[in-house]
Amino acid sequence: MGAKQRRTRRGPTRGKPRTYARGIMEMDPQGFGFVKTSAGEFFIPRSKTGGAFDGDVVEVAPTKREGSRSYREKRDRKEQGRRPEGRVVNVVERAHSSVVGRYDVAEPFGIVVPLDPRIRHDIFTRRSDAPHIADGSIVRVAITEYPTRKSAACGVVEEVIGDSQDTALLIEQVIASHKLPTAFPDAVLSEAKSARMDVVQALKDGYRDIRDRFIFTIDPADARDFDDALSVDDASSLPDAPADAHVRLGIHIADVSRYVPYGSALDLEARTRATSVYLPDRVIPMLPEELSCDLCSLNPGEDRLCMSVDLLLRKDLSLISSDIYPAVMRSSARLDYDQALDILEGRTDALPFRAPVLDALRPRIEQAHAIACARLCARAKTGGLEFHTKEAKVRLDGEGEPVGVDVREKTPATALIEEAMIFANEVVAHHLEDAHYPCAFRNHEPPPADGIAGLLPVMQEFPWFTRDMARRLAVADPYAIQEVLAAASGRAEEALVSTLLLRCMSRALYSMDDRGHYGLGLDAYCHFTSPIRRYPDLMVHRALKCAWRADERTAWAMADQMRTSCDHSSTKERDAESASQDATRALMCVYMSQHLGQSFTATVSGVASHGLYVQLENCAEGLIPVRGLGDEYLAFDPVRMTLSGVDSNTTFRLGDALTVRLVAADPLLARLTFALG
Repeated sequence: MGAKQRRTRRGPTRGKPRTYARGIMEMDPQGFGFVKTSAGEFFIPRSKTGGAFDGDVVEVAPTKREGSRSYREKRDRKEQGRRPEGRVVNVVERAHSSVVGRYDVAEPFGIVVPLDPRIRHDIFTRRSDAPHIADGSIVRVAITEYPTRKSAACGVVEEVIGDSQDTALLIEQVIASHKLPTAFPDAVLSEAKSARMDVVQALKDGYRDIRDRFIFTIDPADARDFDDALSVDDASSLPDAPADAHVRLGIHIADVSRYVPYGSALDLEARTRATSVYLPDRVIPMLPEELSCDLCSLNPGEDRLCMSVDLLLRKDLSLISSDIYPAVMRSSARLDYDQALDILEGRTDALPFRAPVLDALRPRIEQAHAIACARLCARAKTGGLEFHTKEAKVRLDGEGEPVGVDVREKTPATALIEEAMIFANEVVAHHLEDAHYPCAFRNHEPPPADGIAGLLPVMQEFPWFTRDMARRLAVADPYAIQEVLAAASGRAEEALVSTLLLRCMSRALYSMDDRGHYGLGLDAYCHFTSPIRRYPDLMVHRALKCAWRADERTAWAMADQMRTSCDHSSTKERDAESASQDATRALMCVYMSQHLGQSFTATVSGVASHGLYVQLENCAEGLIPVRGLGDEYLAFDPVRMTLSGVDSNTTFRLGDALTVRLVAADPLLARLTFALG
């Protein structure tokens, strides 16, 4: 049979339609992106984003490997374990029909520069369509043409929002860029307003009455919702207490599940939000204020429903037994952290408590502090880590303008509450696991090996860092991390070392599979203590209620939803943290703009080829560009993380103390620029 006949028999060739993996584009401010698809997660370089914006639904294809076989094999070994590279071949659905940005006049155009750093395409408008808009105004522009390889994005200004110097507008932009919900649906508000507390019915349902116990709350001074409370009692007076029982620590948590039925409008909205978002000037709550600030909040002097965890402890403060149950309680006193610290340090004269209340508080807070210290020691023995961190909170005046920065650090008062909550969370996780009920565990994996390995050359710059530390740190030995943190304690680089190690840690995630908590050194852990502001806590409360009623069937009927919500809650937690950090950085820039030209003491917190990142004592961070470091050429060492002058041998490294001068502050881009001196 001839070649012609063979081709004829085969018939005409028709290409099959190609199918591409589909997912949502997650853009990085530096211009590259990631797309999670059913075929895996792809890394999208800046040159291959195909005009996609952050949040767009896109189709991606893996990029072709080029080069010789040996080169490809070498590159593949180097990239082993990394995400495969891809390119956007099609934008299926756009996430943004409009964007908010700064209007720059550039005749004959008005160019809108998006305020969201993840949107890296400017939108061109015709200046003649809106000649009244002032240069620098903040506008909302409707997109009429999306960018391609050959054309820019185009649009029409549909709203002038305000002046670029408006502080409140900066927060609104953060809310918009993170797509945070600002209002509750009517059905959700209706359910919240109709919720009622019925103590009589709760007691009939089996809730214990613990209103005779002295219970107190400790929270930040500006807190509006109180979802956790403590009680501390001498165990010798308790009926049926074991002979070796010394103290009973009670952790009492708002009973949110009583008012948020599974599958209700309230529940579906809380499930979607997953967490409250804390911004410098407001809180975007997971639940309406009728619940978060009133009915569920453990306000002093008011009857409230709670889930209680009673822990019987020996004299050495080790655990004997636990008891978990729903109850009716009444808080006897509300303290802020400063007041609790005053009591611990003996400064009680100015405290606003009557003598009987103060007399009841003092021994209980002192005992709770002793329990916290014992818990810290116990967790250190199992590899638990304690990082030295600082948190900046921008202080606002009555008009919402930044007037100062408060730097918060861990104190014995904050540790007292934190350790009690960790204790309760651990006990609850073990309780549900041992009883074979579903649980939303809070897992924390060991740090990835490459993260620790990249840190070793930097740590070796410190004279106290030994070879033995390096050897054990390379395998993420938690006791080696403890040793490094202890060695850095009290030194100028203490905060930096703590921050560097913290950056190497894996993110904690929610999951129904218990994989333990590396950072806390615990075999099982969950979040139970903040159901007003975290949805995983609410799921755990429901599982506890089922275990309390021995209703295993209902608990496992909710398991599929719990599994889905674990992944969603982990994502929303990251979004909330990012929004809070973005808002704080923007307001920090507004505050620092009042100090242009002034000099500050700073610590080098990052080193890059383009300059030094520095942090001031008030936690403000910014960049000293290479041009601000002098005229000398500086060589960047990416391994040791240093910049070195080729002529003078001057070397800048992480942890160096510098005197810097603020030369620019851009609140819209949340960017501070410094120079030496």
